[in-house]
Amino acid sequence: MSTPILTQPEASPADVSGRLTALKDLLRERPSVIVGLALLGFFIIVALLGPLIEPYSTAQQSGAVYGPPSLKHWFGLDDGGIDMFSETIQGARISLLVGGAATLVSLLIGGVIGIVAGYFGGILDIILMRITDFFLVIPSLVLMILVAALWGPSVVHVIFVIGLLLWTTTARVIRAQVKSLRERGFVSHARAFGATSGRIIVKHILPHVAPLLIANMILTVANAIFDETTLDFLGLGSASAVTWGTLLEHANDRTAVSYGAWWAFVPPGICIALVIVACYLIGQALEDSLNPRLKVAHISTRFWRIQQEAAEDQQASEHVSRRRARLLPQRK
Repeated sequence: MSTPILTQPEASPADVSGRLTALKDLLRERPSVIVGLALLGFFIIVALLGPLIEPYSTAQQSGAVYGPPSLKHWFGLDDGGIDMFSETIQGARISLLVGGAATLVSLLIGGVIGIVAGYFGGILDIILMRITDFFLVIPSLVLMILVAALWGPSVVHVIFVIGLLLWTTTARVIRAQVKSLRERGFVSHARAFGATSGRIIVKHILPHVAPLLIANMILTVANAIFDETTLDFLGLGSASAVTWGTLLEHANDRTAVSYGAWWAFVPPGICIALVIVACYLIGQALEDSLNPRLKVAHISTRFWRIQQEAAEDQQASEHVSRRRARLLPQRK
């Protein structure tokens, strides 16, 4: 009699049609996601096509100093006579690049720490979470300013400074999810069949936390762009790179307000606000949809409806219990 060969159970792959249905439900329940995707997609396209659609060079004067908006210069000109529309397009490319790269750095650090702390637990979990708490209590903006000032102004330095200080939220969210996943049946079965910790994390844990990483990534992009703008505005970014933050810094340092040249700071400010709003619209909707804990949390938009349904179920259960209590003495 041949001995059956035992194979390691794999986590069941998500159904593609189920994912499409969930995406349709999300778009139907949260129309704001469509607005966020449209805004973010627009700025990404503008950043990618920037060299092709910039009407003027950002290195040469193309008009009068602080020239007002016109048909030739839609966003006016800055203190050097450079076209603001071209600078705003170029600033989109650098700002989105810095925000995206810093987000990847923070997700890599936060994801690894969260998965390791949540899966292994014990003293390793305590040490990693105390380090996380230490970074949480320190004012991030103050530490960013200090580190950026010590390292020197550079786009690469700004990316690493922001990425090294935005990982704490990701680590705590992923740790909580992994601690729940490690007790699931498919993880226990894989462990019983001799799967190593590395294989379990890659094959079973990571696919389940990936959606939360994506949602958290969108939210982190908004924070990274805001922090990058702040550092550039304070003069801690690269002086040679044109970003939305440096445009605001130049407008502030070169007295654009005194000249009444509102076009020197309004366009980049609006672009920053729109990108941040778009990221929050997408990120919050994805997090609310992918994280089941948020569906009953006080910050969920569906909290009151769920609470009402739970109250109705409780009332119905109490009604059935009272009827049973009345019928039992009669039967006796």
